[in-house]
Amino acid sequence: MRFLIFVLLFVFPFYSNAQQSAALTIHIDPNNRAQQIDNFGAAGAWFSEGIGKNWPTDKREQMAEWLFSKELDKNGNPKGIGLSAWRFNIGGGTAEQGDSSGIIDFRKRVECFLKPDGTYDWSKQAGYIWFTKKAQEYGVENLIAFSNTPPVQFTKNGLGYKTEKDYQTNLKPDKYGDYARFLADVLVHFDKEGLHFNYISPVNEPQWDWSHSFGKGTQEGSPWQNEDIAKVTRALDSTLTLTGSTSRILITEAGQLDYLYGKTGGAAQQAQLFFGAKSPLQLSNLKHMPAIIGGHSYFTDKGDSSRIAIRKNVADTTRKYGADFWQTEYSMLADGYKEGKTGKIPAMDCALFLSKVIHDDLVYGNAKAWQLWNSWEPGSAEFDIRYFLIALNPANKEYTDGSITATKTLWAMGHYSRFVRPGMHRLTVKRNDNLTPVQIARNIMVTAYSNEKQVVLVAVNYTEKEQTLKPELTNFKVKNTMETYLTAADKEVNMLHRQVKYERSGVKIPARSLMTIVFERK
Repeated sequence: MRFLIFVLLFVFPFYSNAQQSAALTIHIDPNNRAQQIDNFGAAGAWFSEGIGKNWPTDKREQMAEWLFSKELDKNGNPKGIGLSAWRFNIGGGTAEQGDSSGIIDFRKRVECFLKPDGTYDWSKQAGYIWFTKKAQEYGVENLIAFSNTPPVQFTKNGLGYKTEKDYQTNLKPDKYGDYARFLADVLVHFDKEGLHFNYISPVNEPQWDWSHSFGKGTQEGSPWQNEDIAKVTRALDSTLTLTGSTSRILITEAGQLDYLYGKTGGAAQQAQLFFGAKSPLQLSNLKHMPAIIGGHSYFTDKGDSSRIAIRKNVADTTRKYGADFWQTEYSMLADGYKEGKTGKIPAMDCALFLSKVIHDDLVYGNAKAWQLWNSWEPGSAEFDIRYFLIALNPANKEYTDGSITATKTLWAMGHYSRFVRPGMHRLTVKRNDNLTPVQIARNIMVTAYSNEKQVVLVAVNYTEKEQTLKPELTNFKVKNTMETYLTAADKEVNMLHRQVKYERSGVKIPARSLMTIVFERK
């Protein structure tokens, strides 16, 4: 395993008057608050089982450190990205079915704690649990359990995915209570083990049919109609109450953001239907149901104008119906990240596009949480790092060992997750350049956050030129030093740390880079 070498590139220069006049000046007042941030997270689905059980301990420990650590090394560089949420997949039993599961890739088959005879085997999913326990050890604030399919013994076709393209749930009509009890039993068991899941998500991407050609599947999954979601949520709420659980229910994990407020079909307009006071499917009066609705940013990221408009609609609708928006899954599934480019997309370009989507979800969607789909998958760390934070290079087809590489997307995510901590508020940023949102998406994107001790700025320089950022803070007396962290296109430059004297002339941000600036209260 090759460890990254951190090279200090950032210096804090003095500027001429001409340079100062070209600076982007941003005005920040910690009293001008937007949403409060709940968490930044990621999932470890599919590949966690084999890695957590079989790969050498030093590699697993390094992966956990990259994701969860908030510590600095001896040079002041972050050891990891300090995630504040971790998503754990409760499997449906396709691993036990083997090839009979119909899921082609064995790594995407998942074990189930519930056996066909109704008893539990808590030795299952040991690899997933290993990483979840590491998240807890590192102090990750939110553990989220999610299910892609009910246990296969509860499904209509006995499989973990659909074989009919009818958009109807795969859960048998008489198994809603059993499915709710299964999820509650999992939570109760791990509570007794000292592993508490703050949230439980019973459905995933209900808009998709999850059927595949020739009777073969790619992963566990089931469609759900809105009526089905309401039914299973009410059953789960009752069961959590009976078991004394303090976990809360997270819905609906919509497959695209526009299903939260619009679209058509049996799983559309979900914010209105689940949080509207006069809706027959209204769920906000349930004991374990917080005013949170989750959606995925997949397939709504292409084109700056469209992406921003969709997120504004999400914010407007969720605000109207009194729900908070969480972005609960994203990777660059479609080709929006290419932005018109052809061929292999360099790692830094992928990192910048990821940062743009995070920026837009927070600023225009008013997201209170932002979670990535997969932490690791096989692939190159140099190009098209569209699906993962850590690149895997398996040593064999059995997937019992391999090499690991931290990617630019890991550190891009870290600019938010490592420094924007739960409970911080996003702040309104006033700019002196009068750019439209679409123009900002092609220039310098800046977000600001604060708590009682810090103001944190995350700047994304999307241009091909070095830029100067001039922060002006009011109602917040800062120390005469600040910390800066940089991720740039240079192969060896990821997160950087250095304390420098705060000069009013501005901060120099390299072309095609991300920089986080941390001001401490005096």
